[in-house]
Amino acid sequence: MHHAWLSLGSNLDPERHLRAALDELRARFGAVVVSTAYRFPAVGFEGPDFVNLAAAIDSDLDAHALDAWLHALEDRHGRRRDVPRYSSRTLDVDIVLFDDAIIDGPGHLQVPRRELAEAFVLKPLAEIAPDLRVPGDGRTLADLWSASPAYGIRFEPVGL
Repeated sequence: MHHAWLSLGSNLDPERHLRAALDELRARFGAVVVSTAYRFPAVGFEGPDFVNLAAAIDSDLDAHALDAWLHALEDRHGRRRDVPRYSSRTLDVDIVLFDDAIIDGPGHLQVPRRELAEAFVLKPLAEIAPDLRVPGDGRTLADLWSASPAYGIRFEPVGL
């Protein structure tokens, strides 16, 4: 079994899409540890705020198979891939950390994910796994979050 830490986000009917994604994760992987969902401004484009959260799962899939399963999950929820990368979306689910692996490809799979430096990924992950050390870096998620420029900013919790 592998342990994966995921980032989930949506800015198009986010509560509905995120609840449905969590239901599918539970149906496939069993127990899911879920952070608080928070509202964050869009990054890289002008658009509606995103609702983001983190989830931790145990998976029988390797990182590449899990990534493919998550892409299919996004597709089932109307994720469009014919629009600019930085645009509104129904559902975005990324593997941020996978066991203690460092992965760079093939394709877009990258672990640890670059977006780990962003508040919308780091704050929820640090909430559910503060003592987790980032492979290749060695610092804990709590250390990274407390050093973040966004630390101390209040992000609005969103009920799912």
